[in-house]
Formats: sequence, structure tokens, C-alpha cells
Amino acid sequence: MKLTDNTILITGGGSGIGLALARAFRELGNEVIVSNRSEERLAAARAEGFATYAVDMADPAGIAAMAAQVLSDYPALNGVIQNAGIMQMENLLNGNTQQVQDHTIAVNLLGPMRLNNALIPHLLKQDRAFIMTVSSGLAFLPAAMFPTYSATKAAIHSYTQSLRYQLKNTSIQVMELAPPYVQTTLTGEHQATDPHAMPLDEFINEVMSILKQNPDTREILVERVNFLRTAESKGMNAYYELFNGFNDQMASTRTTSV
Repeated sequence: MKLTDNTILITGGGSGIGLALARAFRELGNEVIVSNRSEERLAAARAEGFATYAVDMADPAGIAAMAAQVLSDYPALNGVIQNAGIMQMENLLNGNTQQVQDHTIAVNLLGPMRLNNALIPHLLKQDRAFIMTVSSGLAFLPAAMFPTYSATKAAIHSYTQSLRYQLKNTSIQVMELAPPYVQTTLTGEHQATDPHAMPLDEFINEVMSILKQNPDTREILVERVNFLRTAESKGMNAYYELFNGFNDQMASTRTTSV
């Protein structure tokens, strides 16, 4: 991807990783548009000078309407970062998590698919375009306390590979950003100051450094996420030993790793 002179839509761009990416890409000379469900967060983004659009990524009609409006307002749009997502703990023994599961799948998996469906015909007409999905380290080694979140991120990883293959002879570059556990409010306010989590500015700086060094990379992986990304390559026995140890530690400390 080229790092300057793009027009980029970032979903979930009102806070956390999305807002930090919006700032970083704008500093490089890109026009950045952010979407979010929270009007309060959109107002804060507008105060920083970003164009904003309200959308609930679980609402198919809302996604279609937002995409149409963005394309009408910004016909030069050539990039989308699919960052919006939710993460909720589930106790599968209770049998009462269906609502959480349905909503998580709608936002984290179907939402990006629907938005891509709405934008790809336009992006194909651009000389250079890109789609960046945001999965997670948990796509490769799931957190048992967050089973549906982990499953949706594994699905995003799989979907991204298929999307990249189908678009390989087009003008659209497809990338996947897989964050580790980062200091955001994804699981609650406690996460933003959790010393186990990677500081947000440190994460963004490393991401942008990777893109500057290798703008054609398929996967954007900071050093801290590599042990998750490579877990399966160690063999089945080693993988399950790592999986059990990882989840035992999470269960004992109530610490999450995304």
C-alpha cells in the first residue's frame, strides 16, 4: 500500500486502536474518515477534525446506508480499515450466552463482510486501493473465557486469506492486522491501564514502522503477538500445552490477551 495521499475509512475509529490509527495515518498525509456507534466518541473525533459517520456494525441496513453516504461524500475513497469489534466474556456452562454470541458474530464477522460487499465494487475502480482487516492474536490461540470473540477473529483470519486470493489480480491489496493485548477499553476501563497490556502508542508506533518497512506485507504482526501467531507451528502437543497454560494463567489472573 502507499502510505500517503489515501482516503481511508476506519470503522470503530472513535477510540482505542481505531482512533490511534486514524491519527497516525492522518499525520502521513491521508484523509481519514471514522465511523463508530457511539455519538459521544464521534463528537470527540470531530473535535479533532475527523469526518465521522454513525453506524452500528450489527445493522445490515445501517452499514449499507453508511457506505453509500461515505462513497457519495468521498468518491476518492481507496482504503478501509475494518477495526470495529466487541469482546465479551462468556460462561458456556450456563447455556445463556446466545445473545452475546449472536451480537459478537454480527459485529465482528458479518459487519466487516457486509461493509466489504458494499465497498469492493467502488474500490476495484481505484488505481490503488486496500482493505485492512483487524483480527487478533486470539485468532491463532483462543482465549477460552472469550470463546465467540476468539472464534470470530479466527474466522476473520480465514476470510481475509480468501479475500486476498480472490482479489490478487486486482488493484486492491488485502492486509490483516493481528493485535496482541493492547491498552484500550475493549473489555472495559481496566484494560486501558492494565500493565499486562501493550501500551497503545507503542503498538501503533510498531505497526506504522512495519508498514513503512514493508508496505506490501500480508500480515502486520508486532513482536508481542508472535508467540500466538506461531503457536500451531510448534506441533500439536506443544500447541495444546501452550493453549492450556495460556488459558490457565488467564483464568487465575482474570487477565485478557487480544
